[in-house]
Amino acid sequence: MSTPRQLRAREVLRVLIADDQALVRGAIASLLDLEPDLEIVSQVGRGDEVLEAARSTRPDVALLDVEMPGLDGIAVARLLREQVPECRSLIVTTFGRPGYLRLALEAGALGFVVKDTPSGQLAAAVRRVAAGDTVVDPALAAESLVMGASPLSARETDVLIALRQGGTTAEVARLLRLSEGTVRNHLSAAIGKTNARNASEAARIAAENGWLLTP
Repeated sequence: MSTPRQLRAREVLRVLIADDQALVRGAIASLLDLEPDLEIVSQVGRGDEVLEAARSTRPDVALLDVEMPGLDGIAVARLLREQVPECRSLIVTTFGRPGYLRLALEAGALGFVVKDTPSGQLAAAVRRVAAGDTVVDPALAAESLVMGASPLSARETDVLIALRQGGTTAEVARLLRLSEGTVRNHLSAAIGKTNARNASEAARIAAENGWLLTP
């Protein structure tokens, strides 16, 4: 007699793909559609379209890019955990950054892999996430342990995000409703914490480590 686990293994898993690059989204869908036990039920190009798509198509797993318009993939993973808990999240991104990994797992994602993962491994990751397992790129997991959590405060993060978007100190101060002196103090602290030579380098280092997505 078949066990419940064996019966589950033969079921077709429903998959949602969210990526703002149409070619990448289509390529992932085509590759996964070749798997007999995986069915692509929805494809969206914006983070703020995922929740509605998940509610209407009832996927088992959502493959989420990190950087998308409307809402980033980590924020989407958090919303899915809270509002559509039967849909589990697997982050599939070009940006294999330790900070992103940590935030994704804290948001409730069960998997985090990079886009150059071979198709067979990606399909296996989808199956494992659907089963409730955690799947993380091993090299990135090791790097995340070495790097640790972001050293930046929430306000320092906000200031670097605004600066990276092209703002001057005066513009950042106006946007965040802070004095220019306070902005300079936050920038100075961020420079010290990132061992950077200046504010621009601090913003670059923070972005490369995945520290500029707000939790």
